[in-house]
Amino acid sequence: MALVYLGIVFLMIILLLALRRPLYQAILGGLLAAALLYRIPPVAALGRVGRVFADWSSLSVLVSLYLITFLQRMLEARSQIKLAQQDLNGLFHNRRVNAMGAPLFIGLLPSAAAMILCGDIVRDATDGYLESREQAFVTNWVRHIPESALPTYSGVLLMANLSGVPLGSFMLGMLPPMLVLGLMAYFPYLRRLPRDPGTPRSRSRRADALHLLQHLWPLLLILALILIGGMQVVPALAVSILASAAVYRFRPAELWRMLRSAFEWKLLLNTFLVLALKEFIAYTGALELLPGALSALPVPGYLVFALMFFLGGIISGNTGIIALGAPLAFSALGGGVELTVLLMCMCHAASQVSPTHVCLVVAAEYYHISLGALVRKTLPRALLFCALMIGYYNVLLLF
Repeated sequence: MALVYLGIVFLMIILLLALRRPLYQAILGGLLAAALLYRIPPVAALGRVGRVFADWSSLSVLVSLYLITFLQRMLEARSQIKLAQQDLNGLFHNRRVNAMGAPLFIGLLPSAAAMILCGDIVRDATDGYLESREQAFVTNWVRHIPESALPTYSGVLLMANLSGVPLGSFMLGMLPPMLVLGLMAYFPYLRRLPRDPGTPRSRSRRADALHLLQHLWPLLLILALILIGGMQVVPALAVSILASAAVYRFRPAELWRMLRSAFEWKLLLNTFLVLALKEFIAYTGALELLPGALSALPVPGYLVFALMFFLGGIISGNTGIIALGAPLAFSALGGGVELTVLLMCMCHAASQVSPTHVCLVVAAEYYHISLGALVRKTLPRALLFCALMIGYYNVLLLF
């Protein structure tokens, strides 16, 4: 019955999302269902919620999200991302690079509002060569490639937290999937663009390259501190924020406004609730029964979880399905880089066709197309990516 109850908890969340309730309400429904079905005492339930704050591995996810949003406000205030796009134009003098490179850089930051800036750049580079649905696909698809692997996104932080795989190893394993994602946008669409962007050639590419580094150094510093320096995400973000405040000479009044505006309560609340749900599931002990149940299925266990992450990602988005499914998958199959990469790829593909993904709504509205048109344009590529990543998983197992 423990597994049946777990299925009911998942069904409750899926039902609430199907009724178009916000993610935080769906997760709250799942928490309430778990507490009632498993008869979790109120004191124990409060203790599990408190563990989110007491356990640094969980609390650091919330702190990281706030600091990332704060750094985003700082860069937006100094127009650093937009200036980086201009540097790319001078450095490469290639319309295709502009259409792909700028959204990739903007994709380093987790903000749905950044989709509008991406749209401006992609439309400027592709007008007259791609139709609106194709522009919307390229904008959304390319802008989200960094979301599949970089620790500036809550899904990556949560997956690393639950899997126990070192962040550097995970990011290394995600390099081929990121390359595949880029090629899936380049060959059908961006290859049709002429290379010449119609602007004067750079007088000094060396100067443009230096300017590009100057405009992106806060983001590159974070990645260097994590990958090369071995620093954790929160300290790396803190170092970058302090350095940015000094270099860009922010006034105390500016920083105070950003301290308040960076508190995006919906994002933080949703992440907190899924971390609390992870604690509730751990309390029930239902995960210990799962390996035996999965062994009776007529398909490999990794395919069961791959399908679960794809369908769940469509319904709840990355954060929800990672919090719900990752503990089950790692308990049943033992984890490892191979499984972590596969599951991340599946839920990333799902997020590109999920109606709960805010960025899809923003992209559809920006290009004046329906959300359904964008989903239909994206779904075949998302399914192809999933099939390729299942093959990639099996290749990784050989090594």
